[in-house]
Amino acid sequence: MLRQPRQKDDADGAVFPGYPEGGCRLRRPRQKNDADGAGVVHGVPAIMSRVLGGYFITLEGPEGSGKTTQAHRLEARLREAGVPVLYTREPGGTQIGDRIRQMLLDPGSCGLDAHAEFLLYAAGRAQHMAEKITPALDRGLTVISDRFMDASIAYQNYGRGLDKDALRGINAFATHKRIPDLTVILMIPVAEGLKRAINTPKEGHVTGVGDRIEQETIEFHQRVADGYRALAAAEPDRFVTIDAAVPLAELTDTI
Repeated sequence: MLRQPRQKDDADGAVFPGYPEGGCRLRRPRQKNDADGAGVVHGVPAIMSRVLGGYFITLEGPEGSGKTTQAHRLEARLREAGVPVLYTREPGGTQIGDRIRQMLLDPGSCGLDAHAEFLLYAAGRAQHMAEKITPALDRGLTVISDRFMDASIAYQNYGRGLDKDALRGINAFATHKRIPDLTVILMIPVAEGLKRAINTPKEGHVTGVGDRIEQETIEFHQRVADGYRALAAAEPDRFVTIDAAVPLAELTDTI
């Protein structure tokens, strides 16, 4: 199913020549459905051994693990290698998603119910998929997302105690059952990560205070870290866990 290559702008205005809309799709790793219908990816390669167009990579981890920095560095390396790539993030990634992000991270939203919190994440994720991720993958781009659906299991199931099956079902609905081909989890001791996160300047937040999530208790963040470990253990074919408590350049080379 070959078509004439054409140029098309992504959501951020970048142009990727020679990538047709719809045609010339490279085959992704085989997917097999589990009992509840969510996809389970098999045969995922090592992080940098074979990065193909139409490949979906997510970076996850507890607060302050450096995933945002490493996602941008991975994006830069892939561009240097000639791989058409799109960086995005959650919460956010779209104009609507960014408005939801402001609400979720604003310390003034401290009274937000845990169920409402998750549904806001899911709403942003559905918009993210429809507006940015799915169109980019369909055009053959490699998509790198700073957080995705696994964050909801780590934060809202392990962290908040919400029902895992309910979260998975809503995630599947929001993402049309699309899961990442590869998820990299960057792990760091919780106290060290929180110190990093709180003292990192961020738009709209006071340095040294932290956003609404960063202001949660150390016990909450420890449960989140435990959740990421459990996710990686349950799906070793999709997850790669990396020690992020190393110098920045060393971590970049590892990824």
